[in-house]
Amino acid sequence: MRLFDPANSEQSGEHKRLFAIYEVWYTVVDFLAAFLFLVGSVLFFWKSTETIAIWMFVVGSFFFALKPTIRLARELHYMALGDYSFLAQRDKG
Repeated sequence: MRLFDPANSEQSGEHKRLFAIYEVWYTVVDFLAAFLFLVGSVLFFWKSTETIAIWMFVVGSFFFALKPTIRLARELHYMALGDYSFLAQRDKG
């Protein structure tokens, strides 16, 4: 199994389930990062909200950094499941 191969999600029912779970988390994190950046950008219009805007950018940046971490965790989770398809092929032999 190669890392980040789109076919990895089709290996088994468990792989499909994991793909769906990780995809939901990825989307939630993506939405939160975008929301924080959008609201933070608006808050920069007023000097009195500049500090909170900066913090929103910092937290949003953390969420953007979390996105590839989620993808890598999913791939490592796939690898931990192992590829046992060769066993089924061996029994047919």
